[in-house]
Amino acid sequence: MMSEKKGEHLERGLKNRHIQMIALGGAIGTGLFYGSGEAIALTGPSIILAYIIGGAIIYMIMRMLGEMATQEPVSGAFSHFAYKYWGPFPGFLAGWNYWLLYILVSMVELTVIGAYVHYWLPEFPPWITSLAVLVFITLINLMNVKLYGEFEFWFALLKVVTIVCLIVLGGIVIFFGLNGPAVGFTNLWGHGGFFPKGSAGLLMALTVVMFSFGGTELVGIAAGEADDPRTSIPRAVKQVMWRILIFYIGALIVIMCIMPWTDISTKESLMTSPFVLIFTKIGIPAAAHIMNFVVLTAAISVYNSGIYSNGRMLYSLAEQGNAPKLFMKLNANKIPQVAVLFSSLCTLLVVVVNYLVPDGAFMRIMSLATAAALITWMMIALVHLFFRQKMVAKNEAITFKSPLYPVANFICVAFFLMIIALLYINGSHIAVYAIPAWIGVLFIGFLFKSMSGSTTKAEV
Repeated sequence: MMSEKKGEHLERGLKNRHIQMIALGGAIGTGLFYGSGEAIALTGPSIILAYIIGGAIIYMIMRMLGEMATQEPVSGAFSHFAYKYWGPFPGFLAGWNYWLLYILVSMVELTVIGAYVHYWLPEFPPWITSLAVLVFITLINLMNVKLYGEFEFWFALLKVVTIVCLIVLGGIVIFFGLNGPAVGFTNLWGHGGFFPKGSAGLLMALTVVMFSFGGTELVGIAAGEADDPRTSIPRAVKQVMWRILIFYIGALIVIMCIMPWTDISTKESLMTSPFVLIFTKIGIPAAAHIMNFVVLTAAISVYNSGIYSNGRMLYSLAEQGNAPKLFMKLNANKIPQVAVLFSSLCTLLVVVVNYLVPDGAFMRIMSLATAAALITWMMIALVHLFFRQKMVAKNEAITFKSPLYPVANFICVAFFLMIIALLYINGSHIAVYAIPAWIGVLFIGFLFKSMSGSTTKAEV
C-alpha cells in the first residue's frame, strides 16, 4: 500500500456495537421491507428456504472477508486484498466496482426517500427532501467517524426493533390469537403447498433474496476504523449473520402464517410493504404511517452506509495508486473529505438522471446493483483463495480462519454464476450484459492508467 504522510491515517473510532449495526444497517433495508413481497410472489412459503440458502452462502463470504479483514484490518478491505494477493487489475476492478455498487444503491435510496416524505406531504417536492438528506448525511460523514457510527447504530436499531415487534406480535397471533382465534401455521402449506411454484419459483426468488443480503460486507470496509479489529470483526461476523437470518426468516414466517401468501402477492398488495399489510391485519393503528417512517429511516440508513463506504473505498483506491491521490486527503477529524464529497456529488448527479429517465428505471438500477454485488462477492471468494495460499506459504498463523476452505470458495463462485444465469432467465438482460461491459470499461481505464505512467505500490 502507498504509505501515508505521518499522522495521515483514518481514526479507529468504531466500537463493536457500531461494527455490528453497520452491517445490519446495510443488509436490513428496502430489500426486506419491500422486496420481500416480490420474493414471496415468486415462490410462496418456500421463500423461507431461499433465505436459508442465500444466508448460508453470504455467511461463507462473510467468513472469508472476516478472515482477511481480521488478519489485515485496513480501509477498503477486499480492494486492498484483491490488489495485494491477486494483482493490480483485480484490485482496480474490486475497488471501482464496489464504489459503483454503492453509487447505484445510494441513488435508489436517495430517490425513494423523497417518495416516502411525499406520502405525508404530497405538495412538497420530493427532490428537495432528497437534497436535504444528501446534505445532512454528507455533513455527518465529514464530522467524525464516531458520529457516523452513532447515527448508523440508532438507524439500524429502529429497524431491528420494528422487526422484533412484528415477530413478537405475530407470535401472539399465531399461538394465542389477537382479536380472534390463533391462526397457527396452516397458511404455510394450505394454499398450494410449501412449494406452490415448484423448484423453478424457488430459484427465481434467489435473485431477489441475494439483493436483500447486500451490505453485509460493510464489516470489511469498516475494519480500518475499528478500535479493536482483531476482536470486533470476528465477533461482528459471527453475531450479525445469525441475527440477520432470525430477523429475515422469523419475520417472513410470521407474515406468511398470518396472511396466505396468495393475498400478499396480489397486484394491489405488491404496491405496499408486506410489513404494512401485517401490522394492519394485526390491528395496529396507523400501521401505514408507522411503517412509512420505518422505511424512511431504513433508506436514510442505507444511504448513510453508502456515503461512508464509498469514501473509504476511494481512499483505499488512492492509496493503491488506482485513483487520484487527492482522495487520500483527510480533514481535521481524520475523514477522507474529498472522497466523501466526490461520492456525494456523484450520487446527486445520478439522482438527477433518475428523475429524467422513463418509468422503470428504478428496477433496472436495482438489477444493475445486484450484478455489481455479485461481482464483489465472487471476487471475495476468489481473492480469499490467493490470500490463504500466501498465508500458508509464509507459515503465518491465521487469527479467524474461514471454515470449509477451499470447497466453500468454489461453492460460492458456482452459486453466483447460477444467480447471473437466473437474472438473464428472469428478464434482467441489461444487468447480465452490463457485467462484461463494465469489466471491459474498467480494463480500458486500467490500461490508460498504466500507460500514463501511474504507479501502484503494494505491501509485500
